[in-house]
Amino acid sequence: MEYPKKVMNKKELLDMGFTRSYLDRAISVPGQTFAWRMNPANKSSPVMFDTQKFDQWRLREIAVAERARNQRQVVM
Repeated sequence: MEYPKKVMNKKELLDMGFTRSYLDRAISVPGQTFAWRMNPANKSSPVMFDTQKFDQWRLREIAVAERARNQRQVVM
């Protein structure tokens, strides 16, 4: 997927069509390094995303879901 900027905030990604729940899930993944708050001390600070790392994570998530779907079909 092509992103207009290397670093984007959550609102810009929402405008691109990602859902709020998907982005919140991505932010809360343990050990993730692609999303951070501009000011970590402020809860309402905007969340920024490194789009290259975010896209790598997104593609890995798709591959894992596809593999799980294929394993379920084999078991049944």
